[in-house]
Amino acid sequence: MPYSIKVEGDKYAKAFGRNLPISLKDSVNLCRALKGMRLEDAKDYLEDVIKKKRAVPYFRYLDSVSHRKGMGPGKYPVKEAKHILKVLENAEANAEDKELDTDNVYIMHIAAHKGEVYKRYMPRAQGRSTEIRRDMVHIEVILEEREEKEE
Repeated sequence: MPYSIKVEGDKYAKAFGRNLPISLKDSVNLCRALKGMRLEDAKDYLEDVIKKKRAVPYFRYLDSVSHRKGMGPGKYPVKEAKHILKVLENAEANAEDKELDTDNVYIMHIAAHKGEVYKRYMPRAQGRSTEIRRDMVHIEVILEEREEKEE
């Protein structure tokens, strides 16, 4: 699966998480919260979400999402944060391999896309069966090295 945007040059690093067993709805909201952050700030943010210290603001899929103190609707998507943190660490390793300055690396693009659907069948009473659907998610990350502004 190709990336949804094309970037050329040596100031970018990419990473892709394929078929992650996480919620698409929570991933979309978490990716929106991370876009544009410095890489280190994003990793700290995800670690706080995993520890349930900071909530992720929700802007989409708001049905029955409770408000959090000082921010409006939000949740603590711990499982999604763990998987996205791994993808960000992979992107950071790719940036180091391309000899980018990891202190000045920002998340230029991060997105969640629907992945495969794994179907299984569970036997039920009286010879029947029920389908079990397991939806997967793809996460794509593009990091960009920015120059420090001198004043």
